[in-house]
This record gives sequence, structure tokens and C-alpha cells, in this order.
Amino acid sequence: MSWTLVYYASEWLIRILAVPLVLRRRGPATATSWLLVIFFLPWPGIILYALIGENRLPRRRIRLRAVEATRERIEQRLKALAPHIVSPELSREQATLVQLVQRLGDKPILGGNHGEVFTHTKEMIDRLVEDIDRATDHVHLLFYIFADDGTGRRVAEALARAVERGVTCRVLADDVGSWRLFKRLGPEMRRQGIELHAALPVSIFRRRLARIDLRNHRKLAIMDGKIAYTGSQNIVDANYGTKDLVWHDMVTRTTGPIVLQLQGVFVEDWYAETRELLDEERYFPDPHVTGEIMVQSLPSGPNFPTGNYQRMVVAAIYAATERVIITSPYLVPDSPFMQAMETAVLRGVRVDVIVPQRCDQVLVGAAARAYYEALLEAGVRLHLHGDGLLHSKTMSIDRSVALVGSGNFDIRSFYLNFELNMLAYGPRVTEALRMAQNEYLRESHELTLEEWRGRKYHLRLLDNMAKLMSPLL
Repeated sequence: MSWTLVYYASEWLIRILAVPLVLRRRGPATATSWLLVIFFLPWPGIILYALIGENRLPRRRIRLRAVEATRERIEQRLKALAPHIVSPELSREQATLVQLVQRLGDKPILGGNHGEVFTHTKEMIDRLVEDIDRATDHVHLLFYIFADDGTGRRVAEALARAVERGVTCRVLADDVGSWRLFKRLGPEMRRQGIELHAALPVSIFRRRLARIDLRNHRKLAIMDGKIAYTGSQNIVDANYGTKDLVWHDMVTRTTGPIVLQLQGVFVEDWYAETRELLDEERYFPDPHVTGEIMVQSLPSGPNFPTGNYQRMVVAAIYAATERVIITSPYLVPDSPFMQAMETAVLRGVRVDVIVPQRCDQVLVGAAARAYYEALLEAGVRLHLHGDGLLHSKTMSIDRSVALVGSGNFDIRSFYLNFELNMLAYGPRVTEALRMAQNEYLRESHELTLEEWRGRKYHLRLLDNMAKLMSPLL
């Protein structure tokens, strides 16, 4: 028998078997894209699908993230707080979203918090190092990128100083985002007594992971169970990966009862990677009221049965009555997200979307640009931020809801990555976020439909070709 005939027969066998396999596990749009890839390139396509085609974790890994002991410990600590802290008074619109977010992420709203916002890398890292230097019991860091650069080494030195004082320091860094860390700086940190582990380690056998590009994209730092940082900033220099661009990030520093929720997120991720359960009382100290901000955390990822981050974003936009402002470095919307923005505009809501003029991800940037014309036709006001690389992931809804976190407004963050977002409620905190968003608007150029349609044909063609791959990105 001819080897050529065997090869052609195997290609058709792959095409036939791929249909039920892909359709059983993917939505229509994504399934169509995968089937097109496999139909035209059977062997490369099926290998690629085996590596990055699944968007679910194995059941064993999901079970490892369900740490009931942690949740019980948090509930015990919160019982001591006054009712208006655990169940703050809300408007009807806020109460509906709060209930949805709690059902999606299993995290209730908590009042009595204080927050600060940082929009410059050096300012945030300076304060983080100060808090590490003041820690007395433990420091927990969870970051997608912990780089072996000036910023990474500065934080590592602060952790080493803390270890010398008897402080327990744990670092969880994504295996792909922080691969350079594990080459040289990581071994140094371990020798200094810092507990360092890789999140979602990549293995060719993938016994512990469904697909190699499911990543832990969260950014979280906790000191003594009393102070927490979260947002879009990684432990990395502000000019990471570029020669002429400075990244613009947004991070919140919070104190108050919400830190217990965030500690629970770290404990679950740590347990999933190390099998070490951090359920001692020292990690969940009695919470204290430090301010008046009402906050709710929303962890998301493939361990949840639905795309809970995507559902929250869509629901919040549908609830808007006046204005929505979104900032995101990567904007690759799915159909429900597009429809929510279009419907909001039709209802008379002003929708502003701010994206970087230059994107550090070539394919993702091209796919995002392919949606610009549809957004502009729908009446969404699109702004190109030209001052550096906008990396902040934020959303404000009217004068009632402010979101800051690690999740982009794209398919990858909606369904694939482990993300962590914070929602704060009330006019004061929303106006504080709007001030930062308005600064981004002043640094941006508003794109018009006529201007965008005037681009050269080959550029539009390349963007539309990248759009075909958007369900796979």
C-alpha cells in the first residue's frame, strides 16, 4: 500500500473524527474556526487542538481549587463584623449586580474598606516594597509576570529581607509569563528561603493541565492578611518588552474585610499547585473596618462552569443608564459583549472604549482592529491612547460601579485565563476611577468612522484575516 494513500486516508479520518469531538466541547463560532483549521491542515490542526483546543480543566484540578476549609475560615472571621459591613445597604441597580457577581464567583460584597489607586509602576512598586518591609508574619505574591529585571530583583530583595526577619514569604508565578524568573532569579530566591512555585506548569504530558495556554493571569499581593494589592500591574519594569513604550497600569491597594476574600483566592491557587493548605488563623486575622468602600471580588477561570467574568461585564453594561467607560489593551469581543455595547448605545447610553494605539501583541492587535468598524458603526466612541502602552483593565458604569482588575475585554480573559477583578460600588469610588479614565481620554485620539474606513485595503484585509482567528486567541 502506498504511504501517500495512507497519509490521505489519515487526513480524512482526522476530519471526520474532529467534527463530533470539537462540536461536543466548543460553542458554534469557536467550533467553526477549529473545524476550518483542521479541515485545511488536518495533522497540524489536530496537534494544535490537542495543545490549546480545550478550555476546561480536568476534574481533578477543579477539585483542588475548591478549598472549603478556607471559605469556612473566612465566614467565621466575618461573623464578628457588624451587619452593615457584611450586608451593606445598596441601591436596587447595585443589588442586582451584586447578587449576580456573588452567584458567579461565590464572593459576597463587603463594606468597611479603604482603597488607594496607583497608575504609575514606580509609585506602586515603591509602596509594595514598603509594605513588604513592614510585614511581620507573611507575604503572599501571585503574579502572571515576575520578571528577572530591576523591578523583579528589587521585590525579591525585599522578600529576602523579610525572610531574615522571620516572615514567611510565598510566591506563585505563572510558568509561561514568568519563565525567565525560573532560570536564574528563582533559584536565588529559593536559596534565600523564599517559597517559590510555578502556577500551571507546562508539561508535554500535561497530566495536570488540559491545555498548555490556560494561564494564571492574576496579579495579587497580600501582607499579613491585612493589606492587598490587585490590578493589572505585574512585577516588571515599566518598559517591559519594548524599547520606546512605557506601560500604563492601574492597581488598587486595599485594607479592610475584603482582604480576607483575596487571601482566599491566593490560598486556593497555592493549594492547587503545592497541595499545602494554608488554613491557620494567622492567615485570616480578624478583619477591621478601615474605610467606607463597598467592594466585591470576582475570581474567574476555567474552573468555573460558566464564563463568569464575561457574564458580569455584559450584565453591567445592560444595567447602565448614562455612561460606560472601558479601558483595555486587548479588545477582542465575543457576540454577547458586542451586542451589549450596541444595545447600550441604542438606549442612549454613551459608551467610550479606550485602547492603545500600538499593541504589543501583533495577532491580537490585528484581530481587535477588525472590530473597530462595527463598533464605530454602532455608535461606540473609540479612543486610541497614544502615550505609551495602555495596559489598565477598567470599567465604570454610570456613577455606581467601578471595576479594576487583571481581566482584558477579550475572549481569552472571558473564558480561558484565571483572572481576578475587583468591583467597588458607590459614586465616590466610581468618580475616583473616572478621574484616571478621563486622563487616559485626554491622552487619546478619538477615531472616526470616516478615518478608519480610509485605511489602505491591504491593512483591512490583514486585520480581517486575523479576525477569523479571534475565537482561537
